[in-house]
Amino acid sequence: MSNRLSRRTVTAGALAAGLPAPQPETQERIARQAPLSPKEKLTITKLETLLVKPRWLFLKVHTDAGIVGLGEPILEGRARTCAEGVKEVEAYLVGKDPRRVAHHWQAIYRHAFYRGGPILTSVLSGIDMALWDIKGKALGVPIYELLGGPTRTRVRVYAHAGTPELIKKRLAEGFTAFKCGPAKRRPSRYIETPAEVQYAAERFAELRRAAGNDADIACDFHGAISPATAKLLIKALEPYQPMFIEEPCQCQNHDVMAEIARSTHLPIATGERVFTKWGFREVL
Repeated sequence: MSNRLSRRTVTAGALAAGLPAPQPETQERIARQAPLSPKEKLTITKLETLLVKPRWLFLKVHTDAGIVGLGEPILEGRARTCAEGVKEVEAYLVGKDPRRVAHHWQAIYRHAFYRGGPILTSVLSGIDMALWDIKGKALGVPIYELLGGPTRTRVRVYAHAGTPELIKKRLAEGFTAFKCGPAKRRPSRYIETPAEVQYAAERFAELRRAAGNDADIACDFHGAISPATAKLLIKALEPYQPMFIEEPCQCQNHDVMAEIARSTHLPIATGERVFTKWGFREVL
């Protein structure tokens, strides 16, 4: 017999002994320390959203065992809209077992007449995170163990740095990779002048000199530059070997993205505005 105690066992024992039932905080701690058996009942009781200024939204999925799953159902600039989206999905989830993660994802996504889109998939992503969190806590293992185990113990990160001074500061802090946007003196035009392309290249060259050749510098176009200008700008940046060019055009323009990728030896990055495996299928 397992020596682990469930929330229900502890509560029942306390009541039988005439002791007060554990408070919610205690119940949550017990749940974390004593994972549930897969056969024990576990149901969702409510979904709680937390707006954090200036633009973040977090989610708590509560259960009757005191286990709380955390997620981030956010789309940048649409925090309140996503919060309402969570409320619309809550009626489906309350009363159900949160451990059926894939089933709930499919049900929420497929049973909607209008599938996909940035709002629904952002809401669904946050819920998915929270349900996996609950499942991991209920089983007493990190989520990465449920997904096949860790593949690395360290992850390289980059710092945002758009000036030589900031690059030098970040180098002193230990960073070896950076990301910036293309320098400009005014809002971009659909067809840019040679002077503006040259200006952007010269500013990037300054960053390269500050970073040296042992560091990496990526450049994010944010999909805000026309494809024609993006090609010119990429060619101008090639001598300084950017780590990658991010979103040289709008990510939905798959054919144009592929055309730009074929025109340069530099890696092309995209994906932060692509949703679901079906969206990535088109990119790939």
